[in-house]
Amino acid sequence: MTVPVSSPLTNFAAYTPPNSTQTRIGHLDLESQKITPLSHQSGTPLTNLYEVISAGKNAQFIPTSRFESPLELSSVTLLPPISGRDVLAVGKNYVEHAKEFNSSGFDSSDKVDQPTHPVIFTKRATSIVACHSEIFPHTGWTKTLDYEGEIGVILGKGGFGIPEGEALDYVWGFTIINDVTARERQRDHKQFFLGKSADTFCPMGPIAVPITSLPDCQSLRITTSVNNELRQDSNLSELIFSIPTLVSTISSSQTIRPGDVIATGTPAGVGIGRAPPAYLKPGDVIQVSVSNLGTLTNRISTPGKRPPPILQQSPAPPKNFTQLTTLRNGKQAYIERHGDQTSSKVIVFVHGLGANTTFYHPLLSPALLKHNLILYDLEGHGQTPTTASSITRIPTYVDDLENLMSSLPLSPVPRISLVAHSFGCLIALTYASKHPLQNLILLGPVPVPLKPASAELILKRADRVRAEGMLPLAETIISGAVSQKTRTTNPLAVTLSRSILRGNDVEGYAKCCTAFARFTGEGINWDRLRVSSEKVVIAGDEDKSAPLSVTRKTAEKIEAKLVVLEEVGHWLVMEDLEGVERVVEGVFC
Repeated sequence: MTVPVSSPLTNFAAYTPPNSTQTRIGHLDLESQKITPLSHQSGTPLTNLYEVISAGKNAQFIPTSRFESPLELSSVTLLPPISGRDVLAVGKNYVEHAKEFNSSGFDSSDKVDQPTHPVIFTKRATSIVACHSEIFPHTGWTKTLDYEGEIGVILGKGGFGIPEGEALDYVWGFTIINDVTARERQRDHKQFFLGKSADTFCPMGPIAVPITSLPDCQSLRITTSVNNELRQDSNLSELIFSIPTLVSTISSSQTIRPGDVIATGTPAGVGIGRAPPAYLKPGDVIQVSVSNLGTLTNRISTPGKRPPPILQQSPAPPKNFTQLTTLRNGKQAYIERHGDQTSSKVIVFVHGLGANTTFYHPLLSPALLKHNLILYDLEGHGQTPTTASSITRIPTYVDDLENLMSSLPLSPVPRISLVAHSFGCLIALTYASKHPLQNLILLGPVPVPLKPASAELILKRADRVRAEGMLPLAETIISGAVSQKTRTTNPLAVTLSRSILRGNDVEGYAKCCTAFARFTGEGINWDRLRVSSEKVVIAGDEDKSAPLSVTRKTAEKIEAKLVVLEEVGHWLVMEDLEGVERVVEGVFC
């Protein structure tokens, strides 16, 4: 049945869906409290408000699915409608508030009731939080916590030196802001920035609405209540400096950009304007309502809590960026889900040095696809990015795997099974030393640790790939990595293996070489591995990277069953798919 949709869908809300880490944009129905996920006309889902803004004020978006019901607001994680940039803010922009602030003793910026020019400052992007997020009281830093309900203007075009008569053309739409303030910090530092930029001091939302959907946008009514007591009640038409004046003033010396937000100022009725002053305290609930924009609701948290961590974004650009999942540790990874995702049998595949998820694709048989299968690319491999400053070691790869499992919609995180190849076996063994597994299958596990001479060769390989790139190195590796039989009778396996190697990011491969060469085995608990889950080691009898003597020793150390494939080298899945498939299905099916 087709779900009926009201039009237009312009109450834009940012959120993450249930059991997901992907940011999405939807239409929030303020009455039903339900979100309709939105997409471009092409069908591509909207992921942030910047996409909406870039499409223009009159852009039309469609429901992501015509056959699925809207999401209950309570089932998603609501986000600020827009974030990532400092907010441009305006002080003392309502006549009565300018008077109450000037007489409060906290105004160190001026001695007159009404400013002659707009008072412009900024609030840090790191202070922005969503509707229903808690406001951290910073009790060791301020004792004069105050609210300021404001209407936020979102710009839709960039420009410089914009005439006041044209300024409204640069406005995309509106949202609600609570300009939370530490009054004594504002007074003592004789400026607004520090007292207004603490973490969680800029609640925003719940929605953003384009100006084209607000018939009387310059007369929006704003009210603020604290614990259901009305404190502020005014109208946008009462601004001292109008929105066109603000846009023109700010752009007179600096370029404005699409997505910039201007907090237009607060009306009278703030805490310091009361007698005696009424400062916010833990447990207080602040509600800022604006006509046609809904209500921004936030609670002051208890002092013992800490504000949510602000994920640091590196200025170094990621390499080979694609559609990725953001992990709990802030990194991003390329993940594939296959099979029955409701199955309790969760099998995670860890590839080796120079490989990617493609290595395991031939192994995904109909029998295996009855289980919940997870494939992912290691940092700097395949489609998972790395950065110039990122240091990779076996513990960091293990940490990525742990964060991957906690980032996926698996609750609780199950006792998984691991299938690992080559270098990936080091990750699997270390992970299994910390987390009990159901099953463990190792394909051509490499030595732990490498002999000094071998480690030196691997480090030289890292230098070589940085100097020459992957193409010549791939030829060298393939010539020694597959068996004689594979080279002469299975050109498809050779070609696929070579293609996987050639597609590697140089830095990702080089870093992995370094991690391999420097791994001493620290973190692997052989005693614990011996008493853990069912274990199988698969070896190729012509494997030069993981000689049979090495794989046999590994199997003995963890008390695993050893299966030897004849006339097979190191790329076992490509060289003897039937042999590997038979063993894997024997364990899982």
